[in-house]
Amino acid sequence: MEPPAGNGKAPELLFGLHAVREALRAGARPLLKLLVLRRDKQFAQLVGLARTAGVPIQVEPRPGLDRLVPEGRHQGVIALVAAKSYAEQEEILAHARQRAEPAFLLILDGVEDPHNLGAILRTAEAAGVHGVFIPERRSVGLTATVAKVSAGAVDHLLVGRALNVSRLIESLKSQGLWVYALDPGASKPFTALDLRGPVALVLGGEGKGVRPGVLDACDDRAAIPMRGRVASLNVSAAAAIVLFEAVRQRGEAARSKQA
Repeated sequence: MEPPAGNGKAPELLFGLHAVREALRAGARPLLKLLVLRRDKQFAQLVGLARTAGVPIQVEPRPGLDRLVPEGRHQGVIALVAAKSYAEQEEILAHARQRAEPAFLLILDGVEDPHNLGAILRTAEAAGVHGVFIPERRSVGLTATVAKVSAGAVDHLLVGRALNVSRLIESLKSQGLWVYALDPGASKPFTALDLRGPVALVLGGEGKGVRPGVLDACDDRAAIPMRGRVASLNVSAAAAIVLFEAVRQRGEAARSKQA
């Protein structure tokens, strides 16, 4: 079990029916996940509150709960408390407007390795990305390992969660962003993409890449040309290459405006 971002020790936990129920009702403390022993009548209210709040729910056998909170004091329910709140889509777009820059976003379609996510967030922050979106499911969250690998970048970068990545893409496109996916099967090299304006770049998870439905939602797709025998790069390495191509293009565009 991964501790939430903000410390490298044990996760901050809320446990017991009353404590978790009140945390969900108040909404003041962002929760990473709700672990419940069952989804029966006893836990129905908690499950309903978690769904309303967008908190992922996981059924966890009693031995797993006991490992986190010994002696059964959890009453069959444990909440993992996030050290960092997730940002809303409009908050991320507003951040770009406040900086008087065309939006520069990153969408990760299912990165499940916390080391990869941490490395990507570190690169994204260094590249001046305004915000990163991760799926609510099929993705690692903002855990302590992610925070550590990001070298503090997670504290300076807006990260949002998407319930449906394809719908997120459609929403961004409706607000004037061009959305490009990195796809090893694409014929176009990534350097041929115009990354100077408001853009969102989509990268897939380890092994599977960007899902077909998500690819279809994008405006275009491009690949990193591979000259060796290795068929693809680690997702964090691919992110660094493409993000800093965007930095190059956007820097040249800014200099042209100033000339």
